[in-house]
Amino acid sequence: MAVRNKTIWNDKTRQGIRFIQTAKDTAGALLEMESTFGAKSKEPPLHYHPHQEEEFAVLSGELTVKVDGQAKTLRQGDILHVPRNTAHAMWNRSEVPTLVNWKVRPAMNSENLFETFTGLANDHKTNENGMPGILQAALTVNAFSRVFRLAKPPYIVQKIIFGILAPFAILLGYKPVYKKYLD
Repeated sequence: MAVRNKTIWNDKTRQGIRFIQTAKDTAGALLEMESTFGAKSKEPPLHYHPHQEEEFAVLSGELTVKVDGQAKTLRQGDILHVPRNTAHAMWNRSEVPTLVNWKVRPAMNSENLFETFTGLANDHKTNENGMPGILQAALTVNAFSRVFRLAKPPYIVQKIIFGILAPFAILLGYKPVYKKYLD
């Protein structure tokens, strides 16, 4: 469970998160984090948040951002607002770590999503880019679909494919969320 000052580090994506204000702290209004993007961190898949907006303020270093297919570099002092339903991805392609203040409104259960993906990556249950296999994704991405959706394929296609695969994933012992990652 995310609590103030809890820190998680994803070995695969080279991204760390320190929780500053959690959903519990703000009655669900805000999740505030400080995120470290290691040098040459991995580019995540384009994704969007159907019910949330995000704000990223670069505290140090450089952050590469792709929003609606357009890439740009943010530097210290730059702030980026990402409205809900806007496809985006961010990573650090520079040689030095980048530190970012990251706010998500409303918080919903985003902190559990970050803990889950980080836990899966650190337990070697993802590929080198930090993405789980299709059966794990069928459960986890579906469980967090109110806070996270892949930009491709279209959401309706994801729902159909993940809906078909979910029973097989469950039969094979996969779970959408693992309690040990939330502790």
